[in-house]
Amino acid sequence: MEIRDVIHGSIAIDTPELAIVDSRLFQRLRQIKQLGFSENSFPSATHNRYIHSLGAMATASAAFDRVFLPFKKDAALSPRLLRFRSALRLAALLHDIGHGPLSHTTEFAMPDVRKLEVPLTPRALKPRKATHEDYTLKIILDSPITPLITSLGASMGLKPAHVAHLIDSSVALPDDFYLESIDGVSTDFSPILRQLISSELDSDRMDYLRRDSLQAGVSYGHFDFDWLLGNLTFHLQDGKALLALEHRALFAFEDFLISRFHMFLMVYFHYKSVVYDEMLAEYFASPDCDYELPFDIERYCECNDSHLFSHLAQSQNPWAKRIIEKRPYKMLVELHSGIPATKTARLEQQALLERIKSELDEKKIHSLTATSTSELSKYFRKPGLPIFVHYDNHYSKAADIPLEQCTDLYQRYGEKRSITRMYVSPEDYPSLRSHGRGSPLPYEDPEN
Repeated sequence: MEIRDVIHGSIAIDTPELAIVDSRLFQRLRQIKQLGFSENSFPSATHNRYIHSLGAMATASAAFDRVFLPFKKDAALSPRLLRFRSALRLAALLHDIGHGPLSHTTEFAMPDVRKLEVPLTPRALKPRKATHEDYTLKIILDSPITPLITSLGASMGLKPAHVAHLIDSSVALPDDFYLESIDGVSTDFSPILRQLISSELDSDRMDYLRRDSLQAGVSYGHFDFDWLLGNLTFHLQDGKALLALEHRALFAFEDFLISRFHMFLMVYFHYKSVVYDEMLAEYFASPDCDYELPFDIERYCECNDSHLFSHLAQSQNPWAKRIIEKRPYKMLVELHSGIPATKTARLEQQALLERIKSELDEKKIHSLTATSTSELSKYFRKPGLPIFVHYDNHYSKAADIPLEQCTDLYQRYGEKRSITRMYVSPEDYPSLRSHGRGSPLPYEDPEN
């Protein structure tokens, strides 16, 4: 079967995978917007998690075929590696299946993770609020999807735990499914497969950046997808297979990182999207809020964007009414860290915010303050599996060099960037705009 897609053209679905794609839990993703409230800023950004998940699977499959191309020459090994491809496709397909309404926006309303009773993982044992990743693991390991995965993988020994492990390495593996002998050395292929699901060069990012930029009508997320994908390779080290990149694609990789960085600052953190997120958070924190996401997966299957908006439409809560009636708070001030990039400037910005807040408090005007923070990469702050750059100039011995030694981009963009905004109600905004003198405040946004 093939599904037509604006990014990939035709996405092939293997017959055994159809039962999972057609399941209620996966079809639910059609009703969950990829970018939450972003359509209030970018009206065409109404695409959903369903098509992104299929796109991530298509990207992961293409990446696998490129990375594992050298192994196809081994007639005995190549067929055995097909089970890895099936596991990778399922992990990419299901990596977002646990998202709640409006994607990340409603994680405020998720229950304690212990109520989910996610098997095979220690991450669900300590008290904390559940995330969409916890629901994803629950759906893969203990839901109506679980027997579908078991049936699909029966002939190759593929189990739900093998799929979940590629999404979250804390999920215990039941056997040596990912071990294969390469030149007489037992090699674990799970690291490179996990990197294709979640890393600096994963299939998730490569799909959503292209898709989100297209649907939002912006160019920030553009990068050389074909060149980047076509230069993926592998590195064998200490009995593990790890992701690597041919050196000729290093500049394409740097462009990929910067594209993602700018998408966060310019699209995902757009001030209108942020204020709707903040208003929904205010509603969830209200004493009269009775919205919560269930821990029972059958009931969770009913929770989509329409379910949330239907609830908000019936509520008398003022925050819910503002969201439904499209009466958001208006931005009064916006400050960017690093502009100018001095400690004195940061202190001055903080003092300005405190002064504005004090003035608003004196006038008994309610305000919302939100800080959105982005960074080029978490690669060095939270080191994970290493990625290598493969150098081979035909005149010297080929070498695989750790990525961080091949680019200075991480140092040049090392600091986090944040945008702090203060919002007030549209009813209060006009009086603040004139400030009683017929002229704008020195800190207000003149284009609001």
